[in-house]
Amino acid sequence: MTLPVQAFGRTGMDITRVGFGAWAVGGSWQHGWGGQDDADSVAAVRHAVESGVNWIDTAAVYGLGHSEEVVAKALAGIPEADRPFVFTKGGEVWDDAGRVSKVATAESLRRECEASLRRLGVERIDLYQVHQTPEAGTPVEEYWQTMVDLTAEGKVRAIGMSNHSIERLEGAERVGHVDSLQPPFSAINRSQAGEIAWAAANGTGVIVYSPMQSGLLTGAFSAERVAALPDDDWRRSAPDFTTGLTANLAVADALAPVAERHGVPRAAIAVAWVLAWPGITGAIVGARRPAQVDDWVRAATVELTEADLAEIGAAIETSGAGAGPVRARQ
Repeated sequence: MTLPVQAFGRTGMDITRVGFGAWAVGGSWQHGWGGQDDADSVAAVRHAVESGVNWIDTAAVYGLGHSEEVVAKALAGIPEADRPFVFTKGGEVWDDAGRVSKVATAESLRRECEASLRRLGVERIDLYQVHQTPEAGTPVEEYWQTMVDLTAEGKVRAIGMSNHSIERLEGAERVGHVDSLQPPFSAINRSQAGEIAWAAANGTGVIVYSPMQSGLLTGAFSAERVAALPDDDWRRSAPDFTTGLTANLAVADALAPVAERHGVPRAAIAVAWVLAWPGITGAIVGARRPAQVDDWVRAATVELTEADLAEIGAAIETSGAGAGPVRARQ
């Protein structure tokens, strides 16, 4: 199956408008989604690639290294010519007790990069990203120089930032070009619209995460399902699934008639709404089983009309869900 591709900033990579997100396949850990069968994870990754998806986004910290190992297992069964791009992230390290810290020193990033290369079983990482702003206050110019150096050494092809402010992006850009930005973005969480606009103005590709707001916009959630989530699923106590649940489910309900008109699952409309936002190159969408891929992969080919966008925008405003602009300034 072939999906449309789009230039990913100045990286030289053309990526499909949806990519496989490997957070949940890391399994059970401090910020995990509950237990996960590795066989299901491998099957989901391979099904996404067979469906035309040409990139995978993971991170060292997902499952404390396990997600990258699962991605390596999945890639091992895919012919070289059909292998997807592999994107991962560093900047979050853990100790023997599983406690995670945000660290981005030169020494740490280099050590993490080498560890990710080993776990993924690749000679070069296609996109290496700083996962979070470091807690120790390391100047962005310092850790971004390390990222630039890793590119020059051939360990990574392109470099990016996740969860960074415009101020930090500008500081990094003065050292070396920021190839990509990875912020959260969905019809519920629109708070990073300013960062996306900055990226568009600076030739930086944008891949957003949580376009379905961790499953809330798929139509599969209710108050009863939230209450039944496993104790080790981080969503069980998250504000979006507790205090904000009623408003968020109202937005999910509003996607139903749009999905019916386009003949696709509601999840595909949630992702298509994100892809219609100016400046966004692609959306990271997770799956724990192959069938879940089928729910969102068609978003890559859905073209929402102005009437669709206006209808969804009105529903967002009425619900009061989330924060940020409902439509981007053209």
